Amino acid sequence: MPAFRNSGKTLAPVAEVRAGGGYDTYFRKALDGLHSERRYRVFADIERISGRFPAAKWRRPDGTVAEITVWCSNDYLGMGQHQEVVGAMTETAARCGVGAGGTRNIAGNTSPLVDLERELADLHGKEAGLVFTSGYVSNQAGISTIAKLIPDCLILSDAFNHNSMIEGVRHSGCEKKIFRHNDLGHLEELLREAGDRPKLIVFESVYSMDGDIAPIGKICDLADRYGAMTYLDEVHAVGLYGPRGAGIAERDGVMHRVDVIEGTLAKGFGCVGGYITGSAAICDAVRSFAPGFIFTTALPPAVAAAATASVRYLKRSGAEREAHQKQAAATKAALDAAGLPLLETETHIVPVMVGDAELCKAAADHLLERHKIYIQPINYPTVPRGTERLRITPSPFHDAAQIARLTEALSETWATLGLPRAGTVFVEAAE
Repeated sequence: MPAFRNSGKTLAPVAEVRAGGGYDTYFRKALDGLHSERRYRVFADIERISGRFPAAKWRRPDGTVAEITVWCSNDYLGMGQHQEVVGAMTETAARCGVGAGGTRNIAGNTSPLVDLERELADLHGKEAGLVFTSGYVSNQAGISTIAKLIPDCLILSDAFNHNSMIEGVRHSGCEKKIFRHNDLGHLEELLREAGDRPKLIVFESVYSMDGDIAPIGKICDLADRYGAMTYLDEVHAVGLYGPRGAGIAERDGVMHRVDVIEGTLAKGFGCVGGYITGSAAICDAVRSFAPGFIFTTALPPAVAAAATASVRYLKRSGAEREAHQKQAAATKAALDAAGLPLLETETHIVPVMVGDAELCKAAADHLLERHKIYIQPINYPTVPRGTERLRITPSPFHDAAQIARLTEALSETWATLGLPRAGTVFVEAAE
């Protein structure tokens, strides 16, 4: 019997595994590999405190509890605790209950969900919207289904696309070409080589680990020139950019040129769920053919109502976006002045580079245990090896005093652990 392989390590044949402790041997070996590479993930046991974002309670392994400040939340605007959003959820839960009752096909197509889809279509200026249980599912199901329904479709995917997009491309079964990150010349070369066959370009607006932005308008120019369809992931931009919070494409005035805009309800809007928006035909086709939509229980009506309230609020209020950008800029300036190794970004993402998985985890642990600051370490495979980092996400509610405390805590941590300071060059490792 051949040996099994996992992450380059040979595992014992089944007979040996059974004799030595059962199938758990496989799982223990896989976990041992993560431990040996110093990238085994440990989750902190935290509880958000309603009305006091970004404060939270941290329960230590010994059961004691301490109050901490969260600096890595994707609830970028704190909308998860906004009174209108919480009120919409509690009122709808009291009226409708907490569950959806089934898939959208079987008793789960509630009025709050229908309202939410209309609100999202309006947000992005599209004919229709379709809501999924998460942003991951909306990408995986959306990309794979759209591409499958286009005969002989070639998918052109940015090299830095999120795993959910990569899985959508893979599940489509279509041929794919990867273009270098934000490289318009390489993208055009691939489009030209593809000739007249149908083409789908999939890319993001804000790339969440490096905080850079795609040249959406120029990608649309290429799509028009070579007859390609465009699919844009705006998950780290919806709620945060644009006059009504529709994202970078709205901010840049090119939203109408993108065929499909995908987003999340779990970040800027502070809830949970994902969605796509586009033409009525596209959304209806995905609704009718995507297994990830058809066979999944729908979002609960209370969640849909909360998300609708959040979207509606941020359409009319720009105060949160303005405060968010102000505090992000203040955080960057403070950390830069302290000589910390920031990766320069034009967005709200603030990566502080470490470059080593074990040291990145040690820095996060030290910040939590000594300074009561929670920042989860970002290691491979989320980022390439050698580019490990602390990814900081300021919010409108991180005030000047908290920014000062963060700066002092990071400076002390860097000195204590002997971490690299500003000026260190980080080279992305080859995958």
